[in-house]
Amino acid sequence: MTLFDRYLLGTFIKILIISFLSLTGLFVVIDMFGNLDEFISYADREGSLLQVLSSYYGARVLSFFDRISGLLALVAAIFTITWFQRTNELTAVMAAGIPRVRVVRPLVVATVIVALLAAANRELGLPQVRDRLSRNAQDWLGESARPLTPRRDHRTSILITGKATVAARQEITQPSFRLPNSLSQFGRQLAARKATYQPPAAEHPGGYLLEGVSHPADLQELVSAAQDGAPVILTPKDHAWLKPDACFVVSDITFEHLVADSVWCQFSSTPELIEVLRNPSLDYGADTRVTLHRRFVQPVLDVTLLFLGIPLVLSRSNRNIFVAAAKCLLLVAAFFVVILGCQALGSTILVSPALAAWLPMLVFIPIAYVGALRRWE
Repeated sequence: MTLFDRYLLGTFIKILIISFLSLTGLFVVIDMFGNLDEFISYADREGSLLQVLSSYYGARVLSFFDRISGLLALVAAIFTITWFQRTNELTAVMAAGIPRVRVVRPLVVATVIVALLAAANRELGLPQVRDRLSRNAQDWLGESARPLTPRRDHRTSILITGKATVAARQEITQPSFRLPNSLSQFGRQLAARKATYQPPAAEHPGGYLLEGVSHPADLQELVSAAQDGAPVILTPKDHAWLKPDACFVVSDITFEHLVADSVWCQFSSTPELIEVLRNPSLDYGADTRVTLHRRFVQPVLDVTLLFLGIPLVLSRSNRNIFVAAAKCLLLVAAFFVVILGCQALGSTILVSPALAAWLPMLVFIPIAYVGALRRWE
């Protein structure tokens, strides 16, 4: 690495850090003052206000970086080049016979590193704080009851419904599990006071412990049920660890899956998404498949955005930093409109999920390549 490369990268890193801290600080300050009363109420139970804020916003800073990493790299690169043009340093370098592509190369390497950091954050960082990201300031401790959207276990054909869920206890209040005809000995449904998710243990597979069962009334007299040799409903008659008014429903749908929304898919790692799509109990839609394909495309798109943006400012006529910012803004708007449009097409099955995720790359890479040939020579 030459002295010029270190000088260029130093400017890029400074602008990147300043931009990230400025945007993040603005987001945190605005959001914090809007929810300060809630954070103060949690401080006595969490230890201190600082602990609450660091736990809440620490997770959201990772999410914020995931969303704007490509934009940050583009802004840092464009402002670096524009600053070099404004101070005539780029003119001096080119007068020495150094081509534009040699000037841009360190910025491309830096952008690739930022894209890889963002990918590592998606795979390693965000899944660790997914639970915190799924809670808002009004229900930070997960103790509020939330409505339960019915979800069918496609392996056992049991429809899991209930009045509400409580995340802190992984509990369903007033559960009502609708049963298929193959389990008609239990009636049409299992109704209870509450159901709690239990991970796999020595006594049972993963599933839901129903307590205070009111239907069927003769639960203690019923034997356990199975489908294709696999246990489905465990009763107290065959399992001594169950109380007389309790039963256990085996399910591969965890509590996290049960209350999952777009947040769960967005902040899950690629292996977790693949595991979910292979789970016979779950039937996630096309949007989850689009998200999975996007994991492989996103780093390439982040770098492609740089190749689209640099030709807009890499000319003798563009030395105004505000003009560069305006061009960058228009480019980013068009870039994300195309991406969101393709994702919407894939989510509604108008095109395949794979095509929806890869189509933006097929559209923008040729444009970026042509622009690079024209401006980087």
